[in-house]
Amino acid sequence: MNERFNELLQICEDNRYTSKEIELIKKAYKFASLEHEGMLRKNKDPYITHPLEVAIIVANLNTDAATVVAALVHETIDHGSSNYETIEELFGEDVKNIVVSLAKVNHLHLTDDSESSALYLRKVLVALSEDVRVIILKLAGRVHNLRTAEGLSKEKQKQKALETWNVLIPIAHRLGINQLKSELEDLSFKFLKPEIYVDIENELPAPREELEEDLNLMMEEITDVLRDHNLKFEIKGRVKSVSSLHNKLSNGKKWSDIYDILGIRIICEEESDCYLIIGIIHSLYRPIPRRFKDYIAMPKGNSYQSLHTGVFGSNGYPVEVQVRTKEMNEIAEHGVASHWSYKEKNSKNIQSVMEQKLQMFRNTIEANSDEVSDDQTFANNIEEELLSSSIYVFTPKGDVVELPQGSTPIDFAYRIHSRVGDTTVGALVNDQMVPLDYALNDNDIIKIMTDKNSSPNKDWLNFVKTSAAKAKIKSFFSKQDKEEYVARGKELLERELRRQKISITNALTDEHQEKLIKDLKLNNFEEVLLNIGSLRYTPVYIVNLLFEDKKNVQDLLVDKIMNTSSVPKINYKNDVIVSGCDNILVNLASCCKPVMGDDIIGYITKGHGVTVHRSDCQNMKGITERLVQVIWNENNEVDDKRYVSKLVIETNTHEPKVLDIVTKATLRNITVSSMNELNHNGVINFNLLVKVQNRRDLDLFVDELLTLPFIVAVRR
Repeated sequence: MNERFNELLQICEDNRYTSKEIELIKKAYKFASLEHEGMLRKNKDPYITHPLEVAIIVANLNTDAATVVAALVHETIDHGSSNYETIEELFGEDVKNIVVSLAKVNHLHLTDDSESSALYLRKVLVALSEDVRVIILKLAGRVHNLRTAEGLSKEKQKQKALETWNVLIPIAHRLGINQLKSELEDLSFKFLKPEIYVDIENELPAPREELEEDLNLMMEEITDVLRDHNLKFEIKGRVKSVSSLHNKLSNGKKWSDIYDILGIRIICEEESDCYLIIGIIHSLYRPIPRRFKDYIAMPKGNSYQSLHTGVFGSNGYPVEVQVRTKEMNEIAEHGVASHWSYKEKNSKNIQSVMEQKLQMFRNTIEANSDEVSDDQTFANNIEEELLSSSIYVFTPKGDVVELPQGSTPIDFAYRIHSRVGDTTVGALVNDQMVPLDYALNDNDIIKIMTDKNSSPNKDWLNFVKTSAAKAKIKSFFSKQDKEEYVARGKELLERELRRQKISITNALTDEHQEKLIKDLKLNNFEEVLLNIGSLRYTPVYIVNLLFEDKKNVQDLLVDKIMNTSSVPKINYKNDVIVSGCDNILVNLASCCKPVMGDDIIGYITKGHGVTVHRSDCQNMKGITERLVQVIWNENNEVDDKRYVSKLVIETNTHEPKVLDIVTKATLRNITVSSMNELNHNGVINFNLLVKVQNRRDLDLFVDELLTLPFIVAVRR
């Protein structure tokens, strides 16, 4: 352990952490060692090996010191006596926040059904939108867990590998963390398809050990020649992983068509050195025709730059050689993680590339989270946009923009800036005019034509691809509608004042405006006008509030209800009928959350109409005034209308059985809006928000939950 910890310290020094940061890392290791003292992992290793190895993995990615500290202490909560307050006190708020977010992700596990996979994906991506370091730690932790998975059952190995393959590897790929992605692919493949894994190993042109030996001899030859040219460089070699070979073979390639089973990477100082080294390689070994690729002059993607060539090596085997600078290698291997390694340096390229990629994640997650509550729909949208294939297009200045496949010029315009998107009137792609719903392709050069007097078109929502573009278009029209409602409200109010022969100036003094804001519990007078314009309040009602001093808001509403004929009308608009009245503001109480079919009672509130409570609501006990009879409007047919209800689930288990509960909800077509775990003396209980169509569906769901052996009670 001491040797591995010394290796960690050496990496941290190489990363140029400050002496204060390194002391904090030493403190974290000592703290974690004491917390895990005497504990063993399932493979019988000391428990401290896991946080230490995870710390080494993330340090090798050049992450910041807080990530390394969080790696060391993150297990002390669940496998130690520590708590979040202690973590914050000893190591700071930043580390505590990382550990808290990581714990949220780790407490949800994937089985092989699509619903749980969707839930897991939502958790991971939300954590990513908060702090990418959480995902880097999750990936690093999974690498070490799979490296040491021999101590787990075959079923557990396969479950971990499936979770990694379906969710974590695509995210590692999209974040550009290829160093972890490649190892996760190979380790997962080994557990998911062990027979194919062995078959591919046996099909290699020579045993892997022999190929590695040949590669080492070739690297020694190259090293000697490059040193003679006084070049500064690093050189690495690898035999292609089994999973990568399987991907190529699955795509129809034959063994004879694969030229990169052996690979050498040379990392140099300057871009000009890259071209010099390629020339030297070609003078040493016979080049393979049509294998030279210049991804420096023409980047392969949003971040990747390198020179590639293929040559026949010392023993005649094809070898792929990649040559790149240190900065290019940081982007290619560490992706988003490389952001921290260049934080204090002059290179803004890495930071801008990674910030663009992270912002794309955040925009997409936020847009989907705002609009979609169903987990499977959320997952499908995210998978379609973020985890599917991407295209890389260019601005006229040569800047690269990454977009999901199928994106249009409108998506491109909104990725550049909201104002560009809002004022788009046309697009040139490769100097040719194209329609705005044109599907962009890799390497297209796009020029957006704008007009400052132009505005979005609602038809764009029918073809834009990215969630961010959809959200910005909807936001524009929402703001426009608000302005129209405010203007309409002002006009209606002034018209009513004129009808009653009341001076507008005298009626709308600052004092009167403040009275309306206070009585209606709004934030400003614009909201008063907005509510009038959207017909939530009538202008007569507002004028009465101002000048009928003897009647307050409740009195006016009581009058309206009590003076209305009790003869029922036919077409009520609300879900709840108030004493035979229609067009009265009705709200469902948030305290007891009634659903269609519950016994209910109405309470007349100040400025917010009638609030409907369940008859057994604790907040209604002892109240006798301002109650009004209400009934459910069963004739109000709204497709798939759902009501929010809160359930408290008591269990007798120490394990977070989230997926069992979600599965029961899915089977009953009930949407789980949120779920919070409550740790009560080691037993995990849940607060659940669900959306149901009626009381019957809710009761059936509760009955289903009570069939689970670990659930003791369910109450609303």
